[in-house]
Amino acid sequence: MYPASFDYYRPTRVPEAIQLLQQHPEAKLLAGGHSLLPMMKLRLATPSALIDLHGIAGLAGIQREDDTLVIGPLTTYDALLTDATIQQTLPLLVEAAQVVGDLQVRNRGTIGGAAAHADPAADFPAVLLALEASFTVVGPGGERTIAASDFFQDLFTTALAPDEVLTAIRLPLPASGVGMAYEKFAHPASGYAIVGVAAVVGPQGEPVRVAVTGAGPVAKRLTASEQVLAGQAPSAAAIAQAAAQATEGMTFLGDIHAGEEYRRHLTQVYVRRALTRAAQQARA
Repeated sequence: MYPASFDYYRPTRVPEAIQLLQQHPEAKLLAGGHSLLPMMKLRLATPSALIDLHGIAGLAGIQREDDTLVIGPLTTYDALLTDATIQQTLPLLVEAAQVVGDLQVRNRGTIGGAAAHADPAADFPAVLLALEASFTVVGPGGERTIAASDFFQDLFTTALAPDEVLTAIRLPLPASGVGMAYEKFAHPASGYAIVGVAAVVGPQGEPVRVAVTGAGPVAKRLTASEQVLAGQAPSAAAIAQAAAQATEGMTFLGDIHAGEEYRRHLTQVYVRRALTRAAQQARA
Protein backbone atom coordinates (compact mmCIF):
# COMPACT_ATOMS: atom_id res chain seq x y z
CA MET A 1 0.00 0.00 0.00
CA TYR A 2 1.23 3.49 -0.79
CA PRO A 3 1.30 6.30 1.79
CA ALA A 4 -0.78 9.43 1.38
CA SER A 5 1.01 12.29 -0.37
CA PHE A 6 3.27 14.48 1.74
CA ASP A 7 5.82 17.27 1.41
CA TYR A 8 9.49 16.50 2.07
CA TYR A 9 12.03 18.78 3.75
CA ARG A 10 15.69 18.25 4.62
CA PRO A 11 16.88 21.03 6.96
CA THR A 12 20.56 21.56 7.66
CA ARG A 13 20.23 23.10 11.14
CA VAL A 14 18.12 22.33 14.21
CA PRO A 15 16.50 25.82 14.27
CA GLU A 16 15.39 25.24 10.68
CA ALA A 17 13.78 21.93 11.66
CA ILE A 18 11.99 23.66 14.56
CA GLN A 19 10.72 26.36 12.22
CA LEU A 20 9.41 23.72 9.80
CA LEU A 21 7.61 21.97 12.66
CA GLN A 22 5.92 25.23 13.55
CA GLN A 23 4.93 25.85 9.94
CA HIS A 24 3.63 22.31 9.48
CA PRO A 25 1.85 21.19 12.69
CA GLU A 26 0.97 17.80 11.14
CA ALA A 27 4.54 17.06 10.07
CA LYS A 28 6.67 14.19 11.38
CA LEU A 29 10.42 14.08 11.94
CA LEU A 30 12.21 11.35 9.99
CA ALA A 31 15.10 9.55 11.70
CA GLY A 32 15.52 5.89 10.71
CA GLY A 33 11.96 5.58 9.42
CA HIS A 34 11.54 1.88 10.24
CA SER A 35 8.54 2.59 12.45
CA LEU A 36 7.08 5.65 10.75
CA LEU A 37 7.17 4.55 7.11
CA PRO A 38 5.31 1.24 7.62
CA MET A 39 2.62 3.13 9.53
CA MET A 40 2.35 5.59 6.64
CA LYS A 41 2.05 2.77 4.11
CA LEU A 42 -0.83 1.32 6.13
CA ARG A 43 -2.38 4.82 6.40
CA LEU A 44 -2.15 4.58 10.19
CA ALA A 45 -0.13 7.79 10.01
CA THR A 46 -0.76 10.48 7.40
CA PRO A 47 1.61 13.37 8.10
CA SER A 48 1.34 16.37 5.80
CA ALA A 49 5.14 16.59 5.65
CA LEU A 50 8.29 14.67 6.54
CA ILE A 51 11.23 16.59 7.97
CA ASP A 52 14.36 14.51 7.38
CA LEU A 53 16.94 15.11 10.11
CA HIS A 54 19.86 13.50 8.27
CA GLY A 55 20.93 16.81 6.75
CA ILE A 56 21.77 18.18 10.22
CA ALA A 57 25.38 17.62 11.26
CA GLY A 58 26.10 16.44 14.79
CA LEU A 59 22.95 14.41 15.45
CA ALA A 60 24.75 11.07 15.09
CA GLY A 61 27.72 9.74 17.00
CA ILE A 62 28.89 8.54 20.40
CA GLN A 63 31.24 10.44 22.68
CA ARG A 64 32.31 10.30 26.30
CA GLU A 65 32.16 13.39 28.49
CA ASP A 66 33.75 12.62 31.86
CA ASP A 67 31.37 10.13 33.55
CA THR A 68 28.63 10.48 30.92
CA LEU A 69 28.13 8.90 27.51
CA VAL A 70 26.44 11.18 24.99
CA ILE A 71 24.68 9.51 22.07
CA GLY A 72 23.28 11.41 19.11
CA PRO A 73 19.65 10.56 18.31
CA LEU A 74 20.50 9.51 14.74
CA THR A 75 23.00 6.91 15.97
CA THR A 76 22.04 3.55 14.50
CA TYR A 77 21.69 0.28 16.36
CA ASP A 78 24.64 -1.05 14.39
CA ALA A 79 26.81 1.83 15.65
CA LEU A 80 25.85 0.92 19.22
CA LEU A 81 26.80 -2.69 18.59
CA THR A 82 30.26 -1.85 17.28
CA ASP A 83 31.30 0.97 19.62
CA ALA A 84 34.13 -0.10 21.94
CA THR A 85 33.21 2.30 24.75
CA ILE A 86 29.62 1.04 24.85
CA GLN A 87 30.79 -2.57 24.80
CA GLN A 88 33.00 -1.91 27.82
CA THR A 89 30.77 0.38 29.89
CA LEU A 90 27.12 -0.10 28.88
CA PRO A 91 26.73 -3.65 27.53
CA LEU A 92 22.99 -3.39 28.15
CA LEU A 93 22.77 -1.23 25.01
CA VAL A 94 24.56 -3.93 23.05
CA GLU A 95 22.25 -6.67 24.33
CA ALA A 96 19.17 -4.69 23.36
CA ALA A 97 20.50 -3.68 19.95
CA GLN A 98 21.28 -7.31 19.13
CA VAL A 99 17.60 -8.27 19.37
CA VAL A 100 16.13 -5.30 17.50
CA GLY A 101 14.59 -6.29 14.16
CA ASP A 102 16.97 -7.71 11.59
CA LEU A 103 20.23 -6.65 9.95
CA GLN A 104 18.55 -4.05 7.73
CA VAL A 105 16.67 -2.49 10.64
CA ARG A 106 19.80 -2.35 12.79
CA ASN A 107 21.74 -0.62 10.01
CA ARG A 108 19.11 2.07 9.52
CA GLY A 109 17.04 2.30 12.70
CA THR A 110 18.10 4.86 15.29
CA ILE A 111 18.08 5.05 19.07
CA GLY A 112 16.53 8.52 19.01
CA GLY A 113 13.79 7.46 16.64
CA ALA A 114 12.92 4.53 18.88
CA ALA A 115 12.78 6.76 21.95
CA ALA A 116 10.68 9.47 20.33
CA HIS A 117 8.28 6.95 18.75
CA ALA A 118 7.65 5.34 22.17
CA ASP A 119 6.22 2.12 20.78
CA PRO A 120 4.94 0.15 23.81
CA ALA A 121 6.61 -3.00 22.44
CA ALA A 122 9.99 -1.46 21.53
CA ASP A 123 13.12 -2.63 23.33
CA PHE A 124 14.98 0.61 24.00
CA PRO A 125 12.50 2.53 26.18
CA ALA A 126 12.95 -0.02 28.99
CA VAL A 127 16.72 -0.01 28.55
CA LEU A 128 16.91 3.79 28.66
CA LEU A 129 14.77 3.83 31.79
CA ALA A 130 16.97 1.26 33.52
CA LEU A 131 20.11 3.21 32.59
CA GLU A 132 18.57 6.48 33.86
CA ALA A 133 19.03 8.25 30.57
CA SER A 134 18.20 11.90 30.08
CA PHE A 135 17.11 13.56 26.85
CA THR A 136 18.30 16.93 25.59
CA VAL A 137 15.63 18.57 23.44
CA VAL A 138 15.54 21.93 21.66
CA GLY A 139 12.46 23.96 20.81
CA PRO A 140 11.42 27.57 20.20
CA GLY A 141 12.02 28.35 23.88
CA GLY A 142 15.54 26.94 23.89
CA GLU A 143 17.08 23.77 25.30
CA ARG A 144 15.78 21.62 28.13
CA THR A 145 16.58 18.23 29.66
CA ILE A 146 13.98 15.52 30.31
CA ALA A 147 14.68 12.52 32.54
CA ALA A 148 13.73 9.15 31.08
CA SER A 149 11.27 8.65 33.96
CA ASP A 150 9.37 11.71 32.70
CA PHE A 151 9.95 11.22 28.97
CA PHE A 152 7.83 8.11 28.28
CA GLN A 153 4.27 9.08 29.12
CA ASP A 154 1.77 6.83 27.33
CA LEU A 155 1.07 4.81 24.20
CA PHE A 156 3.22 6.41 21.44
CA THR A 157 3.40 9.53 23.63
CA THR A 158 6.45 11.28 25.07
CA ALA A 159 7.16 14.57 26.83
CA LEU A 160 8.49 16.04 23.57
CA ALA A 161 6.48 19.08 22.49
CA PRO A 162 5.24 19.08 18.87
CA ASP A 163 7.83 21.70 17.91
CA GLU A 164 10.82 20.23 19.74
CA VAL A 165 13.72 18.19 18.38
CA LEU A 166 15.63 15.55 20.35
CA THR A 167 19.33 16.40 20.03
CA ALA A 168 21.14 14.11 22.50
CA ILE A 169 20.69 11.15 24.82
CA ARG A 170 22.91 11.25 27.91
CA LEU A 171 23.72 8.13 29.93
CA PRO A 172 25.62 8.14 33.24
CA LEU A 173 28.41 5.58 33.19
CA PRO A 174 28.05 2.95 35.93
CA ALA A 175 30.59 2.25 38.62
CA SER A 176 32.61 -0.94 38.47
CA GLY A 177 30.90 -4.05 39.76
CA VAL A 178 27.48 -3.24 38.28
CA GLY A 179 25.76 -5.99 36.30
CA MET A 180 23.10 -5.48 33.66
CA ALA A 181 20.90 -7.66 31.50
CA TYR A 182 18.03 -7.49 29.01
CA GLU A 183 15.64 -10.43 28.68
CA LYS A 184 12.85 -10.52 26.12
CA PHE A 185 9.95 -12.76 25.18
CA ALA A 186 9.69 -11.79 21.52
CA HIS A 187 6.81 -12.08 19.12
CA PRO A 188 7.93 -14.90 16.78
CA ALA A 189 7.11 -12.98 13.58
CA SER A 190 7.76 -9.30 14.28
CA GLY A 191 10.45 -9.64 16.94
CA TYR A 192 8.80 -6.96 19.05
CA ALA A 193 8.71 -7.52 22.79
CA ILE A 194 5.59 -9.14 24.18
CA VAL A 195 7.47 -8.57 27.42
CA GLY A 196 11.01 -7.26 27.74
CA VAL A 197 12.84 -6.50 31.00
CA ALA A 198 16.01 -4.47 31.52
CA ALA A 199 17.83 -4.79 34.85
CA VAL A 200 20.81 -2.99 36.40
CA VAL A 201 22.10 -4.38 39.70
CA GLY A 202 25.02 -3.60 42.00
CA PRO A 203 26.70 -6.32 44.11
CA GLN A 204 24.97 -5.11 47.30
CA GLY A 205 21.69 -4.01 45.79
CA GLU A 206 22.90 -0.49 44.99
CA PRO A 207 22.07 0.56 42.40
CA VAL A 208 19.09 -1.54 41.40
CA ARG A 209 16.85 -0.53 38.52
CA VAL A 210 14.31 -2.61 36.65
CA ALA A 211 12.16 -1.54 33.71
CA VAL A 212 9.66 -3.36 31.53
CA THR A 213 8.41 -2.89 27.98
CA GLY A 214 5.71 -4.66 25.99
CA ALA A 215 3.59 -5.55 29.00
CA GLY A 216 1.61 -2.31 29.21
CA PRO A 217 0.80 0.79 27.20
CA VAL A 218 4.12 2.43 28.10
CA ALA A 219 7.53 1.28 29.30
CA LYS A 220 7.98 1.87 33.01
CA ARG A 221 10.26 1.37 35.99
CA LEU A 222 9.22 -1.41 38.36
CA THR A 223 9.76 0.45 41.61
CA ALA A 224 8.21 -2.27 43.78
CA SER A 225 10.84 -4.75 42.58
CA GLU A 226 13.59 -2.20 43.05
CA GLN A 227 12.55 -1.52 46.64
CA VAL A 228 12.74 -5.20 47.52
CA LEU A 229 16.39 -5.41 46.48
CA ALA A 230 17.53 -1.95 47.57
CA GLY A 231 20.45 -2.10 49.98
CA GLN A 232 20.80 -5.88 50.15
CA ALA A 233 22.76 -8.50 48.28
CA PRO A 234 20.69 -9.79 45.34
CA SER A 235 20.26 -13.37 46.56
CA ALA A 236 18.04 -15.87 44.79
CA ALA A 237 15.39 -15.47 47.48
CA ALA A 238 15.45 -11.68 47.26
CA ILE A 239 15.22 -11.81 43.46
CA ALA A 240 12.25 -14.18 43.67
CA GLN A 241 10.51 -11.75 46.01
CA ALA A 242 11.30 -8.84 43.71
CA ALA A 243 9.86 -10.74 40.75
CA ALA A 244 6.70 -11.51 42.70
CA GLN A 245 6.24 -7.77 43.35
CA ALA A 246 6.97 -6.75 39.76
CA THR A 247 3.36 -6.41 38.63
CA GLU A 248 2.27 -4.18 41.50
CA GLY A 249 0.40 -1.14 40.20
CA MET A 250 0.81 -2.10 36.53
CA THR A 251 -1.74 -1.90 33.73
CA PHE A 252 -1.40 -4.74 31.24
CA LEU A 253 -2.22 -4.91 27.55
CA GLY A 254 -4.27 -7.75 26.15
CA ASP A 255 -4.42 -8.67 22.45
CA ILE A 256 -4.44 -11.64 20.08
CA HIS A 257 -0.78 -12.31 20.86
CA ALA A 258 -0.99 -12.37 24.66
CA GLY A 259 -3.74 -11.68 27.17
CA GLU A 260 -3.39 -9.53 30.25
CA GLU A 261 -2.87 -12.47 32.61
CA TYR A 262 -0.24 -13.99 30.34
CA ARG A 263 1.67 -10.71 30.17
CA ARG A 264 1.40 -10.43 33.95
CA HIS A 265 2.93 -13.89 34.31
CA LEU A 266 5.64 -13.18 31.73
CA THR A 267 6.58 -9.97 33.52
CA GLN A 268 7.31 -11.85 36.73
CA VAL A 269 9.24 -14.57 34.88
CA TYR A 270 11.38 -12.15 32.90
CA VAL A 271 12.04 -9.85 35.84
CA ARG A 272 13.45 -12.85 37.64
CA ARG A 273 15.59 -13.85 34.66
CA ALA A 274 16.95 -10.36 34.04
CA LEU A 275 17.72 -9.72 37.72
CA THR A 276 19.36 -13.12 38.11
CA ARG A 277 21.69 -12.60 35.17
CA ALA A 278 22.49 -9.00 36.15
CA ALA A 279 23.28 -10.13 39.69
CA GLN A 280 25.56 -12.87 38.38
CA GLN A 281 27.46 -10.28 36.36
CA ALA A 282 27.72 -8.00 39.37
CA ARG A 283 29.19 -10.80 41.49
CA ALA A 284 31.63 -11.69 38.69
